[in-house]
Amino acid sequence: MSKQNLEFKTEVKQLLDLMIHSLYSHKEIFLRELISNASDAIDKARYEALTNPHLHEEDKDWKIEIKSDKEAKTLTVSDNGIGMVMDEVIKQLGTIAHSGTKEFLSAIQSKEIKDNPELIGQFGVGFYSSFMVADRVVVLTRKAGTDYNLGVRWESTSDGTYTIEEYEKKTKGTDVILYIKDEEKKYLDEWEIRTIIKKYSDYIAHPIVMEVERERPIDDPQNDADKEKRIKVKETETLNMMKAIWLRNKSEIEENEYNEFYKHVSHDFTDPSKVIHYKAEGTNEFNALLFIPSHAPFNILFKDFKIGPSLYVNRVQIMENCEDLIPIYLRFIKGVVDSKDLPLNVSRELLQKNRQIEVIKKNISKKILDTFKEMLENDYDKYLAFYKEFGHIVKEGLHHDHAKRETIAELLLFSSLKTPEGQYITLQKYIDNMPIKQKGNIYFITSPSISSALTSPYIEAFKEQDFDVLVLTDEIDSFVFDHFTYKDKTFKSVVKGDIELDESKKAEKTKEQAHFKDLFDVLKEHLKDDVSEVRASGRLKDSPCCLVAAEHAMEPSMEKILKSMGQEVPDNKRILEINPTHPIVTSMQNIFEKDKESQGGTHKEMLKQYSLLLYNQALLLEGSTLKDPSGFAKAVTQLMVDNIKSS
Repeated sequence: MSKQNLEFKTEVKQLLDLMIHSLYSHKEIFLRELISNASDAIDKARYEALTNPHLHEEDKDWKIEIKSDKEAKTLTVSDNGIGMVMDEVIKQLGTIAHSGTKEFLSAIQSKEIKDNPELIGQFGVGFYSSFMVADRVVVLTRKAGTDYNLGVRWESTSDGTYTIEEYEKKTKGTDVILYIKDEEKKYLDEWEIRTIIKKYSDYIAHPIVMEVERERPIDDPQNDADKEKRIKVKETETLNMMKAIWLRNKSEIEENEYNEFYKHVSHDFTDPSKVIHYKAEGTNEFNALLFIPSHAPFNILFKDFKIGPSLYVNRVQIMENCEDLIPIYLRFIKGVVDSKDLPLNVSRELLQKNRQIEVIKKNISKKILDTFKEMLENDYDKYLAFYKEFGHIVKEGLHHDHAKRETIAELLLFSSLKTPEGQYITLQKYIDNMPIKQKGNIYFITSPSISSALTSPYIEAFKEQDFDVLVLTDEIDSFVFDHFTYKDKTFKSVVKGDIELDESKKAEKTKEQAHFKDLFDVLKEHLKDDVSEVRASGRLKDSPCCLVAAEHAMEPSMEKILKSMGQEVPDNKRILEINPTHPIVTSMQNIFEKDKESQGGTHKEMLKQYSLLLYNQALLLEGSTLKDPSGFAKAVTQLMVDNIKSS
């Protein structure tokens, strides 16, 4: 096939421009990214060669080779891994094959990318970081096990185009040749290369080798005079330690080594919040090196977010992201699990049926939750920082993992009416502080913020009785906590069901309901399209009214979420609760009594208008949208005019 001149996809052009002109610190990460790609290519070849030995060809010694040529101003990163065919090169280097491309580009355009280089690794576009230091990049590659003449040569100067052609390549794998810019020539120096590899890639499991020039004494026993003379020789040196970090003793590992390995497996650029490194012994032996990130990955909400630690069997990578090793609510955990007992040829399908994987998953989950608990008890500030990033994800475990519901609940932090803003309480502390008369309920309100919860009419009686109410601000809260039980205490929403906090007032409430029954029936008739019932309230003290859902109905906040997602929600009419002690209710009762005495019905229309005003006021108090804002405004205006005339 003759040489083809092709254009990058639009998003790659934008990406290259942003990288070259915006990302001007941390440029050395280009070498980390290229070495990481080379390591992945070897891992794939090594795994496939287990069942297809001819992929070794004549080269069984896996390695990554660095070549620096100061005269030609080139830096080459070579591997003898899996390599690529023509179509794969076009797909991998001509486009960004990720569904989050637009979001990624939006992110790096809207942020100071020089302070967020981790975004590069998170979206798998590390190869393009080469153009930060090179004005031309050439890729020579051949798929392992294919003919020599099926190699591919790819070249670009980052001008929006690239060329691609067939190329005869004797060795399998990939060579990436960077033509270094004059102002970046320090990356050709041996010392600079060594420093970068030591910093970022010392843990890579395959040897990273480089030919270096050294002076050595002349070894000639026949000529004593030459003993002082030295000659220059070429030697190949391995630049990385190479021993798998997860198999080393914890006491031998420096904090910076853990940090750099975490950055390798997570494509993050910040240090982890916590390291979990342990060896499980017994019937199922495995080593685990897991990390709790400091910050939520930018793409954690994307559908293609990769879940699960890498799975190794006796140091051979079987799967880069093994979803079966970790529960969904711990999907932010990164790391490596290396098992001695699994077969080397295990497939994703076999993993799902493998009992050992389930045992490992339970072991890992317990270890992670134990670590969270230890952080909560012994390093609260660090735990709080973690919780603000990932607490909303951990909560999902209440739904997904019934066996560990109580353990997960103990780790949760809550805002509440009686807790100063910016501070949090645990469920145990909430229970410890409950008044004796509160009995078996843990009360909560879903709200966009603490401030809006504090002014909500739904918590007026709770304030009077000195009951605390948890303020839940995450979207998932109404889903996981509705009727949730913790230590025999049931979560109860303050916006659902009938509430009577003071048993001594039950008789009084029954009396009020009877006294206002006829008025409530009139209000219900006027609002029959919107409410199912009108009744006296046990939760209101200052406000005239509020809307509540039936005891077993869906949380109103959950209804809003589902509707915003375009899902159908059952049309459940709510209950209008009236505060019998409020002056406006007393006035409406007087109007109703006068109408009944005169039998003229002269105030019937007025009661209808008042009932609509009450209903709309209840909608506003809960933060809902009015059906007829214009009509409500006119009614309020008319009420003001009538009051002015009467005064």
